[in-house]
Amino acid sequence: MKTTAETNPVETWRAVLDRHARVTGALEHVLAEHELGVSEFEVLERLVDQPTEGCRMHDLAGSIHLSQSALSRVVGRLEDDGLVERSMCPDDRRGIYAHITDAGRSRYEAARPAHRAVLERELG
Repeated sequence: MKTTAETNPVETWRAVLDRHARVTGALEHVLAEHELGVSEFEVLERLVDQPTEGCRMHDLAGSIHLSQSALSRVVGRLEDDGLVERSMCPDDRRGIYAHITDAGRSRYEAARPAHRAVLERELG
């Protein structure tokens, strides 16, 4: 027998929103102990495995589903904290790369276990 959420797209959508809000709130709580928000952590996570040249801001925005302006603000905060650096693309002066710093890598590694524990608890 199908549940209401399985047969009613509105109920399914509400269930998705509820779960997202619950997980995001739990992540915000544990990441605050590491002086990071969810978006900041996501940026660091995307950058941690990038090659030395970093990641183009345009590509980064698409991978974490932020607008260019929202991503610029997040990266700006990370840059102010010394966790990320930005540089111009040598081949295309319009392109900007974001690079994780050693401090950013350390902060990410310190926060990662708490992040994963929340995901396991809430989604596992």
